[in-house]
Formats: sequence, C-alpha cells, structure tokens
Amino acid sequence: MKTFILDTNVLIHDPTAYRQFKENNVIIPLKVLEEIDQFKRELSERGRSARTVSRSLDELRKAGRLSDGVQLEGGGTIRVLFADKDDPFSVGLSADDLIVKLAVELQKSRPDEKCTVVSKDINLRLKADALGLDAEDYENGNHREEDETYTGQAVLDADAEAIGFFAKEGHAVIPGMEELVANQYVTLQNPNDPKQTMLGRYDTETHRVVKLLTIDNNAPITPRNREQRFAMDALLNNKIKLVTLSGKAGTGKTLLAIAAGHHQVMDTRQYKRLLVSRPIFPMGKDLGYLPGSVEEKLDPWMQPIHDALSLIVHSRTSHANVQNKKGGDMIASNPLIDVEPLTYIRGRSIPNQFMIVDESQNLTPLEVKTVITRVGHDTKIVLTGDLYQIDNPYVDSLSNGLSAAVEKFRGEELAAHMLFTEGVRSDLAEKAANLL
Repeated sequence: MKTFILDTNVLIHDPTAYRQFKENNVIIPLKVLEEIDQFKRELSERGRSARTVSRSLDELRKAGRLSDGVQLEGGGTIRVLFADKDDPFSVGLSADDLIVKLAVELQKSRPDEKCTVVSKDINLRLKADALGLDAEDYENGNHREEDETYTGQAVLDADAEAIGFFAKEGHAVIPGMEELVANQYVTLQNPNDPKQTMLGRYDTETHRVVKLLTIDNNAPITPRNREQRFAMDALLNNKIKLVTLSGKAGTGKTLLAIAAGHHQVMDTRQYKRLLVSRPIFPMGKDLGYLPGSVEEKLDPWMQPIHDALSLIVHSRTSHANVQNKKGGDMIASNPLIDVEPLTYIRGRSIPNQFMIVDESQNLTPLEVKTVITRVGHDTKIVLTGDLYQIDNPYVDSLSNGLSAAVEKFRGEELAAHMLFTEGVRSDLAEKAANLL
C-alpha cells in the first residue's frame, strides 16, 4: 500500500478526491482541514467544495475515528494527522511547510512505504521534491498529453470521383471515416491534386460524411478560414446542443459565437434570447464591493462581449443612432440579449436560449458541470476559451473545465468541438500570440 498526502487545493478542485486512490492510504493534514474551514463560509464554488468536503468527512467520522483511520469503499483508508506539535520548528510555518513537514515525518516513520504529496500547487511539489519526497499533480480522469488534445477535425484522402460525388449529392462514404467520431469535421483532399478539397462533417446517424450548412456570404461576420467555417457549421446546427471552441488569442472564438447567437436570436428566431456569461474570476467573487448598479459592476468584466456585439451590429446597419451606441447600451435596450455573471447561475433552468460561456478555461470541471446542467429544453450552449490563458491557480491546460468538457463529450452526437490555431485579429496580434 502507498500513502498519499492531499493538499487543500486537491480537495477544492475535486471534493471526492480522497476516494480516487483505490486500496491505498490517504492522509489529510490537520492544516488542510483548517484551510477548508476558512473557505466554507464563502458564497462561491470554492466555498461549496469546502462545505462538501466537510460534510463528507463528517459522514466518515461516524464509522470511526479519523485520527485512527477509516476504511474507504475502494479498500484503502483515510486519516487526519498533524505534524509533531511539540517540535519548536513548527511555530510560524506556512500551511505548505506544515504539509511537507508531516510528509517528512511519515516517510521517516515508514521507510518501507512510499509516501507521496499530491498537490496542484507547483511550488509545493518543488518543495517536496527538494526534501527527497515523491510529489504528484492530481490528475484524476486526465491521462492524456497536451499534444493528444482533440482538435475536432481530420483530413481524409478522396479521389476525384469521390469528391465529385460528394459535391453533387452532399454526402459520401469515404475510406478511413470509420476512425472518426460523431460531428468530427473532415477535409476531403485529393492526394493527386492537393488543391482539390471539400469540407464536411461526419454524421453518425447516416454513417456518412455530409456537407456543411450553407452560410450567407453577405452576413456581417463570415468565416475567414477553415477552422472558423467548421465552427460556424457547429454553431448553426440545431442538432448540436454543446459546442466547445478553444484556441489562442485573436482566433475569433468569442466573436464567431456571438455572431451565430445574434443571428439565430434576432434573424431566424430559433432561440428566444442570447445569454452571454463570463466567470468573474475568482468565480463567485462578491460584486457588492464595486460601486454602482449590477450592470455598472459587470461592465469592466463584460467589455469584450460589448466590443464583439458592437462590431456585429455596426456591420449590419449604417444607421447613425446604432453606430453611436456602445455594446452595453445595446444590451440594456434589447430584451433579447442579456449578459450575466456565472455567480448566480446555480439553481436556474435556462430553456430555449443561445447561451455562451466565455473564458471557460478558468472554470473547474465541477463548475462546468454546474453550468451545463442548467441547460433546459431547446437551449444551445457554447463554451469558449484559451487553454493557455488560465488565471485560476487550481487548474491547468489539461485539468480545467473546458478541457474536461471537450474530452468527456468527444464522440457524443449532441456535441462538437473545434480547436482554433490561426489568428485573424491582426497580423501584429498573430505575431504576438506566436512569439511572446
């Protein structure tokens, strides 16, 4: 059996983390419980996770003393321990230092048993490694490498005859498509003439590669590259209820999503309302400390949404009154468009709306689950984000909520994903994204 010592951020990231170590021993330092106790009063996802941990441990306490060890369903045990309280060097130590100190004491008392510190804090892992301890990141349900990230598209070879049939009939059976997953986008390319290509989507209902939806070239916002063309098809397809868009800055993720939502709310009336949300990081932070009304408090966080909406509306009309309006004013004067913080989403049911969650890379998998489970009948939800612009210290490019949604919904008939790599904001923005 191995011994795993859990840091506070592991339990905040996944309140059920202590159950994921099978037949091994799990140690929760007393200092971790003290930090959990501080967090449980917060009206945020961190507070919710802290309260869940406290309740779970209290249930386990009914089966025995946590200081002596309680049996877990997987065959292992869980214990709550603290570093030597009589050690004068314990005075004034930080929480991280106390966790590492406990790990060192356990390793000395059990030299034949492997002791590992589990933390999502890189510095704590470095401290443990410097003292000769094993240290790991918590990666439950995340066993892929960054270069294995699902892109949402593939290239298949097709001869001139197959491409001609596809262009005429709008569908085709292409060799190699059996390796594709539902709603994976395909570039059919003639190996003898690389310039001869057609774009399609793999449809599991018909087991064929089908043509993309037609897009009006006179629309104010139109796709500027292949990735955006694929993404626009997913955004306009009513059968696809969850769309995830990821990519570096300046690739057009947010603008494309808002343009598609605006079109389906204002023009085709497919949805009753366009709802755009962004996490006010840290998620759940009280807005009451900022001056003004709720709209005024939200304005700094939602300015990118206002900018995108202004560009879309100004492209559709040359009316002077509209041209002079700001994005925030358009939202305030239009009952069909709403911008809300994710702070207040729990407990809601959101039917018949086109919902966009921007900057979703800052959400944990639990928070993304909370958001998606709010979706009601006939609602479409779009998650956008840049996996390399993460502000949340509890997640990284592989463990964040957007990545989790991409992997968990991969191959589902009601979901589609597209990874953007080509910048379209400007030549300078593209250079900065690649070089800096």
